[in-house]
Amino acid sequence: MGSLVALVTPFKDGHIDEKAMRNIIRWHIDQGTDGLVPAGTTGESATLSADEHKRVVEIATDEAAGEILIVAGAGSNNPSEAIEFSNHADQVGADATLHIAGYYNRPNQEGLYQHFETVHDNTDLPIIVYNNPPRAIVDIVPDTMARLAQLPRVVGVKDATGDLNRPLLENMCIKKEFSYLSGEDGTAVAYNVSGGNGCISVTANVAPKLCAKMQRYCATGDYEAAMAIQRRLMPLHVALFAEPSPAGAKYGASLLGHCLAESRLPIIELTVAAKTAISNAMTTIGLI
Repeated sequence: MGSLVALVTPFKDGHIDEKAMRNIIRWHIDQGTDGLVPAGTTGESATLSADEHKRVVEIATDEAAGEILIVAGAGSNNPSEAIEFSNHADQVGADATLHIAGYYNRPNQEGLYQHFETVHDNTDLPIIVYNNPPRAIVDIVPDTMARLAQLPRVVGVKDATGDLNRPLLENMCIKKEFSYLSGEDGTAVAYNVSGGNGCISVTANVAPKLCAKMQRYCATGDYEAAMAIQRRLMPLHVALFAEPSPAGAKYGASLLGHCLAESRLPIIELTVAAKTAISNAMTTIGLI
């Protein structure tokens, strides 16, 4: 699937900055990004109201107008809410949905399976399963992922486990065509070497052209060229996550003139040290 962006939600005076968001989406299309993921973790979905969440997805699908893949964040630890967000995404023209595991509830593997099965059976869009144990506490183990993959419209995984064994182990169990997407910028190339075919990237909010180029090298098997780009990007990956995300990505986007650095509590403004590290990393690779 290539380079997908875990899209920030720009704010201005506490409200969604719709003009900035539309400009950002056009920029990503021009930069060669393969897809956008609005209203996900990096889009601060946890602090969006239900109406705001839906509006973010509406803006993304409207502005993209079929020119770029839209995978709408629709996940919730409440299956009813996940179904509602999924069906809304379908109505406004999204191509697929991204669904996180049951954070806070801490379900067992059977509970995880039944959560995703319920969402699957009550929606129509393709589903990418988001496995992020650091945020969700629970881990979707390979056997459970294989069960989920048997559901017809479960088409891929966003893997933020940091475990580079996962695509290999899951590929052993999953017998259909399936998208393996890294959710970790720092291991994006290594994940592809292990069988992945893309990344849902935070760094691509500020370096989309380089991230897309890196993924295209991976797709052709030129991992040496991909790693050359990854080495250039690594200081930026580190700087963007030195303090809680998406403050770093938003600050980087603000340096490019795309939006304000404004986030919602409990995410707070970066320290001077973090701002300096991001600015230096972006300067070094020619982004500013």
